[in-house]
Amino acid sequence: MTNSAVSRGDFAEAGADLELVGISKRFPGFTAIDDLDLTIPAGSFFALLGPSGCGKTTTLRLIAGLEEPTAGRILIGGKDVTRTKAFQRPVNTVFQSYALFPHMTILENVAFGLKRRGVKDATRLAHEALQLVELDHVSARRPSQLSGGQQQRVALARAVVNRPALLLLDEPLGALDLKLRRQMQIELKDIQSEVGLTFLHVTHDQEEAMTMADTVAVMNKGQIEQMGAPQELYELPRTAFVATFLGQSNLFTGQVVSSNADSITVDSAGARITVPKPRAERQSGLVTVGVRPEKVSLTSTKPAEAAGVNVVGPGRISDVSFSGVSTQYEVTIAGHGPISVFEQNTSISRMHHDGDEVWLTWSVEHSFGLADEGDVEHDAPRFVDDTPTTSIATRKRAQLKAELEEG
Repeated sequence: MTNSAVSRGDFAEAGADLELVGISKRFPGFTAIDDLDLTIPAGSFFALLGPSGCGKTTTLRLIAGLEEPTAGRILIGGKDVTRTKAFQRPVNTVFQSYALFPHMTILENVAFGLKRRGVKDATRLAHEALQLVELDHVSARRPSQLSGGQQQRVALARAVVNRPALLLLDEPLGALDLKLRRQMQIELKDIQSEVGLTFLHVTHDQEEAMTMADTVAVMNKGQIEQMGAPQELYELPRTAFVATFLGQSNLFTGQVVSSNADSITVDSAGARITVPKPRAERQSGLVTVGVRPEKVSLTSTKPAEAAGVNVVGPGRISDVSFSGVSTQYEVTIAGHGPISVFEQNTSISRMHHDGDEVWLTWSVEHSFGLADEGDVEHDAPRFVDDTPTTSIATRKRAQLKAELEEG
């Protein structure tokens, strides 16, 4: 979404770097954040991703000035704001709840902060902010007359109009339905590019983080497990937690039984799985290796051995779920937990069915090896409900229930 009448200079001279140095936050009997170091470059769209209780919202509240750190420093644009009051920081926050004044018009809501500070041309600036989110035509309405997605865009305009150096987004799309949420993901990214602010987006939604952010940091137990570009984290996770939280992964644990200059081979319950060395964090001893479900193919007959291809099986299909664009299979193989396979529906072909005997194949280049020592059952459960034997549909219901409870 772009608007040629509104330019980056209308809202902010530039975003600002954010730097967290040795930040810790301890509550009685609980450490929410443990010695966190983080640098977010000016003008970037950064996502802090993690499950409930990982410390991401506490981190956001510390940056906003709503909490004080137990230790460490917070710098915005090179200035130490650790002990600066919230209202004195060049920061604005957009929350999941829109927090609009119901008795004011949309224009009055957006201009409110400017008028309180005595900013000249507050009304003109508010109109320009509403143009940016394509809602200037409803500026005379009340919040109750707008949809949820429109109200969220008004809340964004109200934050952007204040020209903050840093904009914090705290699960801003959590209350929207799926279609609106996906639309707002695109619009938020466009707005960030348009105004050039530094965005820090806190979310538990993996799709949101990967769709919008330039850089994603996956947080767990008060620390960052891995940080990088979305594609990098997805294609090459370093830990079992990242591999299973950011999308789905099939994980296999076993001893390294052979190695050459290019790759290692792991024996996992009789299955020989090869991983390129540049994609393996550990290269000896007990190793956990993995592959994403969409990288795996099913065959009804045992494939011939071929260089560069991993083969696991035979197994039996225990669940089939048709989702339109793909068919999701669950395969049970002796000695392994359930293995997920996502096959793209690119043509009309015979589907596999429950009970069919199949073999799994994938390119060696799609395998990855984790830094974890192999025990992935406790620290990074493969599935949302912690019961690997449940079906795909059951796990989907459990995941939906968990998201509704969080919301």
